[in-house]
Amino acid sequence: MPFQVFEAQTSSVLSQTNGYIAQAGFTHSLTPARNCTFGCTYCYVPTMRIYGGLKPDDWRRWGQFTTFKSNAAELLGKQLRADQRIYCSPLVDPYQPAEEQRELMPRLLAAVIEKPPRVFTIQTRGPLVLRDVGLLVELSRRTALRVSFSVTTNRESVRRSFEPHCAPIRHRLDTIRRLREAGICTFATIAPLLPCDPEELAGLALEATDQNIIGDALHVRSVKPHGATTRDAAVLISARNDFSMWLKPEFQAEIACRIGVAVAKAGRCFATGPEGCRWLAQ
Repeated sequence: MPFQVFEAQTSSVLSQTNGYIAQAGFTHSLTPARNCTFGCTYCYVPTMRIYGGLKPDDWRRWGQFTTFKSNAAELLGKQLRADQRIYCSPLVDPYQPAEEQRELMPRLLAAVIEKPPRVFTIQTRGPLVLRDVGLLVELSRRTALRVSFSVTTNRESVRRSFEPHCAPIRHRLDTIRRLREAGICTFATIAPLLPCDPEELAGLALEATDQNIIGDALHVRSVKPHGATTRDAAVLISARNDFSMWLKPEFQAEIACRIGVAVAKAGRCFATGPEGCRWLAQ
């Protein structure tokens, strides 16, 4: 089904951080919309429900629609401060498919350029970010700009199973290269870590970026008894494809270790959790 796009006004567009991204050093998060039209099967956000600022229709119909915050740019201009470290976005991809027609991000970036915070980080998996490369270059002259670009696997069959509405892996790697060539500090973030060939995936990430490599495994309830976790849809896909080991903490740790060894051999660092995310807040 084609996704639907709505708009609604909001009373605030910046939120004070807590948990994971607060531990990494970010003071505020910026979320331009509610619900994400990438609709990734593993996305933890709908499992947060009201604690993620969602309404029941959001978690019941995740990925089928999105609601843009129509007054976000105007509010952002009023809420920006020079000492803020802003993460955009923990709850929705700012370059989700619906952004192509709504074009909210250029207005938000213009506001940030006008009143730059100390750090501004964009987390995305959408090559649409290249549309705004001119604004990003200008912003990078005014503040510490970081782009964290998600590369989840080196296997296209896995990508199609878990995140069918996301760009192919080769397009995502090319986007990282093009952002880097434009002078923008761009990280290849292996998150969530989907079934892959660990050493090959590490090599692809190292080739695309000149930064350290960030990673994170799929959230699992056995490790995290409360809060956000991997959606049931991804758990079912894992079971059908004999990938259930990738949801076991010991196996996840083994894969992360193998990636870390490959990255270290190239003279760079690999980190997961708040430790890795901390590079984005510096």
